[in-house]
Amino acid sequence: MLFFPTMALTIFVGFDLPIEIIKMSGHNLPYKDYIFLGMGMLILIVILRRSIRRWMGMRIVNQVKKFKWNAEVSKERKSRVRVYLLLEALVMTFVGVALYQVCETALAPGIAFGIGALDSIIFAIAGRNGKYRVGISSKAVIVADREVILLYFTGLRKISAHQQTTYFDYIKGLQLSFPTDCIQEEEREEFLKVLEEQIDPDRVFFSKTMG
Repeated sequence: MLFFPTMALTIFVGFDLPIEIIKMSGHNLPYKDYIFLGMGMLILIVILRRSIRRWMGMRIVNQVKKFKWNAEVSKERKSRVRVYLLLEALVMTFVGVALYQVCETALAPGIAFGIGALDSIIFAIAGRNGKYRVGISSKAVIVADREVILLYFTGLRKISAHQQTTYFDYIKGLQLSFPTDCIQEEEREEFLKVLEEQIDPDRVFFSKTMG
């Protein structure tokens, strides 16, 4: 959401583009240093919020004894997550460098993207030792790998699987989901058994089919 305004402003200032209507060019933009600093801080806040969420999710789901069922994500999912994280880091590195190359005043957003890239690399390395996991507690299912997916049982009406996705349907039309292939195939039967034990069969329709 912040990338396109930041890139547009960077191009406007970096290439000294004119705006004839207000008789102003990029180099003459008032307070541009503060604007770029503000954008850098906003980007950093977004990156840190996401980072804190996934590191906390990893920490919680690795407290194995607190869960009814807990297992590593599948090897295929783990490999895919690492690829996504490294691609994410590559893109953010490229964006950060590009912003600074186009306009040196855009240093703050460039640094923010650089921090995001470093965090993705560290998170990818951290997941190599079985840290990406799926857990079932008495209150929710939590999937913690590249993103944190939390699916509470409160207000739940239906659990069903379709192709490679498992859906949780709630009251008021809310639907959440998680990728079925994050669970190792040999673990899926046990996962479904423990999951079924946590829900009220009189209130929740439960499909035992998991693609």
